[in-house]
Amino acid sequence: MNNEEITKTLSDSVTFTSNIDKELFAKMGVKRGLRNEDHSGVLAGLTRVGDVVGYERQEDGTLKPVPGKLYYRGMDVEELVKGIQSENRLGFEETAFLLLSGKLPTKEELDAVNDLIAHTMPLNHKATMNILSLKGKNIMNILARSVLELYAYDENPDDISPDNLVKQSINLIAKFPTIIAYAYQVLRHDQMGRSLHIRHPYENRSVAENFLFMMKGRDNYTELDIRILDLALILHAEHGGGNNSTFSVRVTSSTETDTYSAIAAGIGSLKGPLHGGANIKVQGMLEDMKKNVDDWTNVEQIDAYLMKILKKEAYDRTGLIYGIGHAVYTVSDPRADLLKEMARDLAREKGREEEFNFMELIEERAVEVFLDFKKLTAKSRTCINVDFYSGFVYDAIGLPSEVFTPLFAMARIVGWSAHRIEEMNFASKRLIRPAYKNVREKQDFVAMNER
Repeated sequence: MNNEEITKTLSDSVTFTSNIDKELFAKMGVKRGLRNEDHSGVLAGLTRVGDVVGYERQEDGTLKPVPGKLYYRGMDVEELVKGIQSENRLGFEETAFLLLSGKLPTKEELDAVNDLIAHTMPLNHKATMNILSLKGKNIMNILARSVLELYAYDENPDDISPDNLVKQSINLIAKFPTIIAYAYQVLRHDQMGRSLHIRHPYENRSVAENFLFMMKGRDNYTELDIRILDLALILHAEHGGGNNSTFSVRVTSSTETDTYSAIAAGIGSLKGPLHGGANIKVQGMLEDMKKNVDDWTNVEQIDAYLMKILKKEAYDRTGLIYGIGHAVYTVSDPRADLLKEMARDLAREKGREEEFNFMELIEERAVEVFLDFKKLTAKSRTCINVDFYSGFVYDAIGLPSEVFTPLFAMARIVGWSAHRIEEMNFASKRLIRPAYKNVREKQDFVAMNER
């Protein structure tokens, strides 16, 4: 047999060997996707880092949808954001301090952590040259490889003491923006034939501004661009221990492996389109709707096209309205509400108000059309999620779609780090190892000449 034939033989067997009767899951009490029958998550651990609230459990055991809340170390993210905005400040670095330490920093502490992150952001010459040599069309893969390489530059890479874990966390929080920006510049040069720009970050600017500078150059972004990117980073920094990438980091960390290996696992998880790539899908869907809906103010036209999407007759024919629905949030996603407020100002600044109004109408109609299509009762709820507006925001401030998911990682490295530190120093201190029930029937060995 040649290579193609043996590969085909192996792939043909997958249909049989990987097929598991779905009824067996319920029969054996298996929680598919670690989700209960009411779609709530299976309780797998305890944490003091973040909390995601979308429903309340009633005395009879049923779930009651409630307006979404997100808490960082017990603090309502809406209160955190509004407090920072009321003082006309940026807040991502402050949020990182809160998530790592459990408390808000004093002015002196905040100045110190701002300075530490800014001075840690540059890459050494070897790391920079390595990124320039890496090939690939996906920045998330380059990010993962670059993070693993940072192990070689760490004097104590396997030290899991609290002090060293915090040092490694700050180093990664600071270096993610630089790695992502440089990786995009290489991709832009290699794949698009454009000039290669390697800009060294400022030592007195925020993470948000430095990223825009490294991506776009001096004077190619506005104050509002900086503020809304900073807000997006705050809102994506943490989302509880149960989201797929954070859980991946915690599972990997439970083996007591090094920080860089654990974070690379989180990056690999976040890369998946069912997790971190949703805002790209939203942008693609919106572009498709802009081309196929003649009147952006016509409810009937919008409803008709959304129904075609649900019926797998339009866009990517998956039957999904991207940016609608969430595993936990039911009535509202607090991150979407906060981002939408500033996105309206951004649309006004960029002359994209018509497009923003179109998105608002899609948001309103998508929920109604979805409920009608599914024939759900009035008690059933769904809502837009943060991905619905984040792609628009990134596009409006001039960032390419290639960095949309890496931007998610650039923020979530904070939450990953906080959860890793908790897993290594307080959690059960046991290897996370769930069970899988084997449902394959037994078979006997057959001699070669009898096969």
